[in-house]
Amino acid sequence: MKKEITYEKGKQEELSEIVDVFECAISEMISLKIYQWDEIYPDIDVVKTDLNSGQLYVGKVEDKVAVVFVLSREWDDEYKNGTWDDAGGEFMVVHRLCVKPTYQHQGIARRTMEYIEQTLRDKNITSIRLDAFTENPYALRLYKSLDYKVAGKANWRKGMFYLMEKKI
Repeated sequence: MKKEITYEKGKQEELSEIVDVFECAISEMISLKIYQWDEIYPDIDVVKTDLNSGQLYVGKVEDKVAVVFVLSREWDDEYKNGTWDDAGGEFMVVHRLCVKPTYQHQGIARRTMEYIEQTLRDKNITSIRLDAFTENPYALRLYKSLDYKVAGKANWRKGMFYLMEKKI
C-alpha cells in the first residue's frame, strides 16, 4: 500500500528537518559514489533562501518530511546552453528534488514529480525544466521514465549535468 504524501510550502520551523533531509541524502549519495552534492551545496543558507522566497515545498509522510523540492522561475546562466523545445512557453524549474533515504525506493520521487507536473499543468505552465547530474543513475532513470528529454549540458563545480525538459 502506498503511503499518503501531503505537499505544502516549507515553513521556517521545519528548517532543521529539511536540512536533515539534505544531509542524510548527501551521505547516502556519497556512499553510492555519487558526488553531486556536499557540505558546500546545498547548505543551510541555500535552504534558508529557498524558504524565505516561498519556493521550497515539502512532501510529508505521516507528518514527517520525506521529500523536498524547489519550484521557481529562476535558473542558472548555464540554462542558456539548452535547446528548449518549449522556448516560447511558460515554464517552471524544479531545483533540489531530494528524498530522505529512509523514504527512497518507495516511488516518492516519481509521485512527487507527477504531483508537480499536475499542479503546474493546472496553472497553465507548458513545460518543466531541471538539471540532473550525469553521474546520478537514479535521477536519470527517474526523469527518463517520466519522459524528460535532454536539452543540453551544463558544467558546474561537481561535474557535468544534463539540462532536461518536459512539455506538460
